[in-house]
Amino acid sequence: MPELVFFSGTMDCGKSTLALQIEHNRSARGLQGMIFTRDDRAGEGKLSSRLGLVTDAVEAAEGFDFYAYLVAHLSKGGRCDYVIADEAQFLAPGQIDQLARVVDDLDLDVFAFGITTDFRSKLFPGSQRLVELADRVEVLQVEALCWCGARATHNARTRGGEMVVEGAQVVVGDVNQSEDEIGYEVLCRRHHRRRMTAAVARAAALSPDVLPIDA
Repeated sequence: MPELVFFSGTMDCGKSTLALQIEHNRSARGLQGMIFTRDDRAGEGKLSSRLGLVTDAVEAAEGFDFYAYLVAHLSKGGRCDYVIADEAQFLAPGQIDQLARVVDDLDLDVFAFGITTDFRSKLFPGSQRLVELADRVEVLQVEALCWCGARATHNARTRGGEMVVEGAQVVVGDVNQSEDEIGYEVLCRRHHRRRMTAAVARAAALSPDVLPIDA
């Protein structure tokens, strides 16, 4: 039976790489997929991995209708054996409903990839709806690591190396931005709670005024 599968994890855990691997494996067996993305770091209409892999995709902007798009594509004689939707956390709940309808009414597997929570540890609406509707939720096993070496479980937004706790939910950035830009960093829960990014930890380690007390 076709399924709606949600592959989730923190930033830097290989979601887009897995999406590209699924596309490669299935296309190598003669299947044809439709790839969608939203606000990818490589630009509009691209699905990219931090390993340097990139492929073309359909940009699913605000108001985009997945079900209508695929029905139109199939009605014109196009082929689609499966669907990949990357950066699914940016999608509206209604768009997730459309992906579920693609599975149920068009009998297509849909593989959605996304971050579960934002920089405030709040669920993205799209991710929340995926958790509610998906046939399976797969937490990726490639563990991203906090600067301390522990398993990273939270996404932090940074500016000047310091953690930002207010602002719009969606601001496109990356984990490799320079410290004077808005960027992102993955942290363990302890250091996310303490707002201790790698830059803050380095500054604390170099300060002679910091007492070696773990509060």
